[in-house]
Amino acid sequence: MLGNLCWIYDSNRITIEGHTDLAFSDDVAARFRAYGWNVEHVGDANDTGRLAEALEAFRQTDSVPTLIIVDSHIGYGAPHKQDTSSAHGEPLGEEEIRLAKRQYGWPEDAHFLVPDGVRAHFDAGIGERGKGLHARWLSDMERLGTAHPDLAAQFARIQRGELPDGWGADLPNFPADPKGLATRESSGKALNALAQDYPWLIGGAADLSPSTKTDLTFEGAGSLEAEKYGGRNLHFGIREHAMGAVVNGLNASNLRAYGSTFLIFSDYMKPAIRLSALMELPAIYVFTHDSIGLGQDGPTHQPIEQLISLRSIPGLITLRPSDANEVVEAWRVIANLKRQPACLVLSRQSLPTFDRTLYASASGVARGAYVMADAKRGDPEIILIGTGSEVALCVAAYEVLKDEGVAARVVSMPSWELFEQQDEAYREGVLPTRVRARVSVEAASVMGWDRYVGVGGAKIGMHGFGASAPIKDLMTSFGFTLDNVLAAAKEQLRRSETYDA
Repeated sequence: MLGNLCWIYDSNRITIEGHTDLAFSDDVAARFRAYGWNVEHVGDANDTGRLAEALEAFRQTDSVPTLIIVDSHIGYGAPHKQDTSSAHGEPLGEEEIRLAKRQYGWPEDAHFLVPDGVRAHFDAGIGERGKGLHARWLSDMERLGTAHPDLAAQFARIQRGELPDGWGADLPNFPADPKGLATRESSGKALNALAQDYPWLIGGAADLSPSTKTDLTFEGAGSLEAEKYGGRNLHFGIREHAMGAVVNGLNASNLRAYGSTFLIFSDYMKPAIRLSALMELPAIYVFTHDSIGLGQDGPTHQPIEQLISLRSIPGLITLRPSDANEVVEAWRVIANLKRQPACLVLSRQSLPTFDRTLYASASGVARGAYVMADAKRGDPEIILIGTGSEVALCVAAYEVLKDEGVAARVVSMPSWELFEQQDEAYREGVLPTRVRARVSVEAASVMGWDRYVGVGGAKIGMHGFGASAPIKDLMTSFGFTLDNVLAAAKEQLRRSETYDA
């Protein structure tokens, strides 16, 4: 309930640059009262009696959250020369610390001192209270286990970060289809199949679930609303950053939570995404409309640098699957993550579903990159590497080159991070260093692809922003065509012959 939420606002009226009047004139109390909050004011941070009264008022308030505004002064050392404001954030200094200890009656030269009586006072207060609450918690859990053993077992599994039994049993397998599905569509089907067997998987979108396909539509899923707390669909509104923060909080509470929006809007969420990686939370971010393939919305909505930006976050797993079955395998990977957040990057446009009797199993997603199609005999002469919607271009080029007698290899690379986690032997098996002729194809910034194609490799990607036009016109204009991939591949083969000579 919102009545359990209490914020304590340190109103110290100072910033690093000076007094808050330089940039801030809000009446904070009036603003929060307008929100419907209960607002308490403590005029002096040292007035512990008034602070206790404010906290008691919070405890007595059941239906709305509470804001306690506490007026304070930040302790500081000597200000810099020509600085009329307090030196916010500076340490007290040895002399100030000595004077403070004198005021308290403590030994002035002692360091890291815990005065006599402090530990006993703590044990008699917070310690004793915590001991009682812990004992009551254990008793309550024991009673729950007796009365509702299934619920107790499920709760214990949630707390341990484990998956439910049979969690992946209903994940779909998509038949080959040259027309295929948008990966946002196949993701919606996979998510619903997974969530039915994963009761503590919950989430939603920043007002975009009809576009991101992240609604849970099976019976009983429902929406979480002000008077209905049981729903599993969360409606975040147009609040991308807040959505990321909420998703982090839910995952910190051992639920598995996801949030979704367009890939371009991941920029609004970057602090929350970064924190989920820093805190090692298995948060899930579903980002759709992943390239210039979204068409007429134009360059303001067409992501270019977002993929490399996400890939640069330590500890974050980014997956850009190429077809419906890679999407399913991506969800399988995500479900198994325990200490790493993941971004699932999906297309707006339909992508062909590959015939896996002709091409390698999509289970290779778990290793980040895999050989999807290969030369019939011996080493490949050229390697075509793609992600997401551009893997289909690589496969089409492979088939042409094969018919022309060229030994080609297609590598689908949905996740750089997962690939880098593999041992050297596997990575070398997928991208052998002896094969210099390489082409990467991805409708995003080419930054970073040198790592996989080498300095002399061809990188078909975006070197600027997109444009507003139908998808076919855009793909042709920016070079995402079979003819362009073939031309780049043949140029790589020519250069490779020169190297070998």
